Amino acid sequence: MKHIKLFALLFFIFSGALNAQKIGVVDTDYILSKMPQYKEAQDRLNEQIASWQTEIQNLQSDFDKKKLLLENERVLLVGEQLKQRQKEVDDLDKKIKSMINNRFGTLGEINNARSNLTKPFQDQIWNAIRTVSEKNSLGIVLDKSNNISVIFLEKRYDYTDKVLDLLLKNSVNKNTSTPNRRGISEEDAKQEKLRLMQDKTDSNSNTQSRRKK
Repeated sequence: MKHIKLFALLFFIFSGALNAQKIGVVDTDYILSKMPQYKEAQDRLNEQIASWQTEIQNLQSDFDKKKLLLENERVLLVGEQLKQRQKEVDDLDKKIKSMINNRFGTLGEINNARSNLTKPFQDQIWNAIRTVSEKNSLGIVLDKSNNISVIFLEKRYDYTDKVLDLLLKNSVNKNTSTPNRRGISEEDAKQEKLRLMQDKTDSNSNTQSRRKK
C-alpha cells in the first residue's frame, strides 16, 4: 500500500512536469557495461580483488593450522612457550581481521577503488547526457539505475542508446586523434612539415645567392 501511495505521488508530481517539460530516461549501469575502457578497468580491479581474497584465504588457512596445533600441544606448553605461541595465533588473527576491514570494509580500499574507477566514466556519461538532453530539448532526465523503478517506458522516451552512441563516437574520435610516435598531434606534425619545407626553400635560396656572388 505504501508503494502504491508513493508511486501515485511520484506520478502526480511528474504528470505536472510532463505538461511543461519533456522527460527522458537513461540506464547508466547499462551504458557503463558497454564502455570498453570501463570493462577493462573493471577486469583489472576484479583481478586485484581476487588476489587479495587469495592472500586472505592463505592467511586464514595458516591461522587455522596454527590454532589447531596450539590446541593439540597446549598441555605440553608452559610459561613463556605457551604465551609466545598464543601471541602468534592472536597476532595472526588480528592481522587477518585488519586486512579484511582495510580492504573489504565500508571505507576499505575496494570501495575507494570502485569510486575512483567509476568517477571519470560517470563524468563522461553526465556530459553525454547533457549533450543529448540539450539536443532533444529534455527538461528532466531520470536514471533507471539510480533506485528508480520504471514500470513502463515507451521506447521514444529511452535515450540510453543515444547517450551510448555519443560516448562511443567520442571515444573513437579521441583514439584517431592520439599523438603520433613523436608525441605531437597530427596538426602540429603538419605545421612542422611546412616549417621544414620553408626552411629548406630558404636554405636553397641562400645557396643560390651565394653561388651567384
